[in-house]
Amino acid sequence: MSDERVPAILEELRGLEDPKIRAVNERHGDDHGVNLTKLRAVAKRLKTQQPLAEDLWATGDTNARLLALLVGRPKEFAADQLDAMLREARYPKVVDWLLAYVVKKGPHAEPLRAAWFADPDPDIAAAGWALTQTRIAKDPDGLDLPGLLDRIEAEMADAPSRLQWEMNSCLAQIGISHPDLRARAIDIGERLEVLKDYPTPPNCTSPFAPLWIAEIVRRQDG
Repeated sequence: MSDERVPAILEELRGLEDPKIRAVNERHGDDHGVNLTKLRAVAKRLKTQQPLAEDLWATGDTNARLLALLVGRPKEFAADQLDAMLREARYPKVVDWLLAYVVKKGPHAEPLRAAWFADPDPDIAAAGWALTQTRIAKDPDGLDLPGLLDRIEAEMADAPSRLQWEMNSCLAQIGISHPDLRARAIDIGERLEVLKDYPTPPNCTSPFAPLWIAEIVRRQDG
């Protein structure tokens, strides 16, 4: 049974909508107009409530889904439920928060990573690559890192944009975290030139893997 508070919460979220924020987000492929600081304040007030999170998600409303990911309990989502949520998540911010705030903090991260990594849908595969980046950085045992570099070298240049971004992130993470593979990672990045011309604001690190690797390694060594 749906939580009776859901209509009032949706109305509150509509009241927090800012057309300027929505316009900026829509240029990046997203579909929400609530300032995220205000959204987090709503979540803080509601506190953690798994049934409410599931009901908010079921509305299909992007602001409500972002709120759901903040008030849910990561350990209480089933693996098949998370798989369905990823396939329903149509916008980048929802996918990012689903992975960061729920999947990574729950018990199903590794089996889902492996399943999504091998999925034929490039958007689902991108989520698998995103979780693989975390494994590369924090728990690389059992990963075939040279094999990952082979895949990246063969597939990244022609991959769809979201999948390409996550492959590139894995390439950079291998170069950053694994000195024995750093030269090869940099060489692949230099030859493929993926994101080489990506517009990067001043004082931000370029996503072009050779520059990204060099900058993070410099900071670590400094």
